[in-house]
Amino acid sequence: MSLQLGQIVPDFEAQTTIGPLHFHQWLGESWGVLFSHPKDYTPVCTTELGEAARLKPEFDRRHVKIIGLSVDTLDNHSGWEADITETQGYSVNFPMIADTDRKVSELYGMIHPLADPSVTVRTVYVIDPAKKLRLSLTYPPSTGRNFQEILRVIDSLQLTDAQKVATPVNWQPGERAIIVPSLSDADAKARFPQGWEAKKPYLRYVDVKTD
Repeated sequence: MSLQLGQIVPDFEAQTTIGPLHFHQWLGESWGVLFSHPKDYTPVCTTELGEAARLKPEFDRRHVKIIGLSVDTLDNHSGWEADITETQGYSVNFPMIADTDRKVSELYGMIHPLADPSVTVRTVYVIDPAKKLRLSLTYPPSTGRNFQEILRVIDSLQLTDAQKVATPVNWQPGERAIIVPSLSDADAKARFPQGWEAKKPYLRYVDVKTD
């Protein structure tokens, strides 16, 4: 069964490239991104891991811990990471889970019933500090993941958790947000004294500060 948004993600213990890891304990009070790979030495995933390593300072700035997963062994992970450094120009600077018994893959519903049972689905999970699932994205093997989009979603989630707003289509940090319909105009005046632009009674654009 796939995980549902808002559900507390399963806890687990696993072997990783930084040693044994207790997932919820490792996350602590941080946000988290867990992303899975079918196996080591795959071309698209090689580019993704290099990009995740390049962007790690951006995740750190948002108080987000990132962690990868593959069903291959720690030895394979080590060899693959050397290839990633050589070909992508960035060394993997976050842990990789060696899910050799597929315990985590099955716990998170990463094994597609109609696919090869030995490989994991290429899924991204964004997890908040309460350990709740806030986003899941599953990519086909032929399409590289967009980590800028993952950062954008995290920016939106962190903003909308802090303020009574939602973010419109193609929103980027610094752009206008939308006041949520559940907030009355009277309450909105107290919360947003700078005012807003109402295109419709239910569509109220407001400038908000993002950190």
